[in-house]
Amino acid sequence: MEIRLDAQLIDYLLIALYFVFVLGVGWYAKRGVSNSIEFFLSGRSLPAWVTGLAFISANLGAVEVMGMSANGAQYGYPTFHYFWIGAVPAMLFLGVVMMPFYYGSKVRSVPEFMRMRFGTGAHLVNSISFAVAQLLIAGVNLYLLGTIVNRLLGWPLWVGLVVAAAIVLAYITLGGLSAAIYNEVLQFFVIVAALLPLTLIGLHKIGGWQGMLDRVRGDGVGGAEQLNAWPGTQLSGFESPFFSVVGIVLGLGFVLSFGYWTTNFVEVQRAMASKDLTSARMTPIIGAFPKMFIPFIVIIPGMIAAVLVGELAEYKRVYAAQGEAAANATGVTYNDSLLLLMRDVLPNGLLGVAIAGLLAAFMAGMAANISAFNTVVSYDLWQQYVRKDKPDGYYLKVGRWATVAASFIAIFTALIAGNFSNLMDYLQTLFGFFNAPLFATFLLGMFWKRATPTAGWMGLVAGTLSAVFVFVLAETGVISLPGQGAAFVAAATAFVVDIVLMVIVSLMTKPKPVAELKGLVYSETPRADLVDPDEKDLPVWKRPVPMAGLALVLIIILNIAFA
Repeated sequence: MEIRLDAQLIDYLLIALYFVFVLGVGWYAKRGVSNSIEFFLSGRSLPAWVTGLAFISANLGAVEVMGMSANGAQYGYPTFHYFWIGAVPAMLFLGVVMMPFYYGSKVRSVPEFMRMRFGTGAHLVNSISFAVAQLLIAGVNLYLLGTIVNRLLGWPLWVGLVVAAAIVLAYITLGGLSAAIYNEVLQFFVIVAALLPLTLIGLHKIGGWQGMLDRVRGDGVGGAEQLNAWPGTQLSGFESPFFSVVGIVLGLGFVLSFGYWTTNFVEVQRAMASKDLTSARMTPIIGAFPKMFIPFIVIIPGMIAAVLVGELAEYKRVYAAQGEAAANATGVTYNDSLLLLMRDVLPNGLLGVAIAGLLAAFMAGMAANISAFNTVVSYDLWQQYVRKDKPDGYYLKVGRWATVAASFIAIFTALIAGNFSNLMDYLQTLFGFFNAPLFATFLLGMFWKRATPTAGWMGLVAGTLSAVFVFVLAETGVISLPGQGAAFVAAATAFVVDIVLMVIVSLMTKPKPVAELKGLVYSETPRADLVDPDEKDLPVWKRPVPMAGLALVLIIILNIAFA
């Protein structure tokens, strides 16, 4: 079945106005780009509130908007775990503990930090795996962006992909990271302006919050289990409530979450663009506050769509009874939840705002992937291994050409993403492959000075391969892990394999001299280097530790309220 959004002139005008602003921001940011640091890291000059909103907006791509609404339709409340267990705690840890090392070392990327700590072996492995991951994840955002263009204008999907990639390419090539960050701030407000009315109108149509609860309880598929975040057995894929909780807390909350938020350069790059150490530390902490409330405008619409929209309710019923292959014959998937709800409940005008919000989400995600990709390709691969000691302008040109290449390749990786009915399954699999072993290497390297360069690259390779091995076993049916259990187990396996192998290899190989570990290992870094000396004089709402504590209390309250 083809889903068409019945947009009128007012909707098209609002969408056109949004694109004028996006390209205008790129053109304006171009004036501030005269060297590579300004292109890749905004000259390290941005205030915390800007980088904080950009930090969260960079993640408000396909993962948050379409992926989480799909999960909301399929699993209900347990999807909250991706935010309250699988995001905010790790974001707070990044701000309080890890950003002083990233920002204080003045590295230009996360892989560059790996090179300083472990040498070129781990650096090369990390750089290549990160670059590949960004191309694949950019494809997810681009696929959904092209889908919206297809359903709005009726253009073939490939045309939508090309047009969408060209728009992102234009403003990143013009203004670099500054264009991406300022557009991400704009996109954050556009996304909220789009999804909040959709949620409120959807709730009104279904009889309010209580009406939604009654409909979900009575739909016969999932029922009351979807109205309790714990133990979340459908989400985790474990039948045992105990193992489900363990899988969510350790697999999602620790390995996948900390692996993503603390080592993913897409996010860390925004904090690195801050004007000082305190602003860099505050960036993820500021982002944590809107992050904990985003589920109410992303997951709840998915839950509403699953019981309000006839086609999706039928898909959910057939999926539960006969499996995904039979359900696909209905013509929709969980990924269509938000589009179907928009089609059925939004009047013209608000529909245009909602479409602009979706476009903003996918562009923010794709732009974040590409701006991180061009930095790593230029600094960590081209400058380090291909052409050293060239003028700064040369690497600025390389970065712009890398942006062109990434936008072109993302068109093809978008076609891979189109094969998954629930994009969160695909994305969690990618995070297990790339982020889980990287987090293990970082963790051991940052807190154990005996970890050696040889152990660093060997742990990364072995961890990634072990995650791929578990995924293959699950895909071929050798082990049964429904839901997203396969991603959780693959990530946990990668983490354990990486840690164990690194310890063994480190005890058998030579470590770096202690004198070279200052600013890279916690025990060898003076406490004064980890905190801005002027921080104590700031008001409490500008200080990282108190604000992180407040965010943690709010997260605990939310988990209890929706348990």
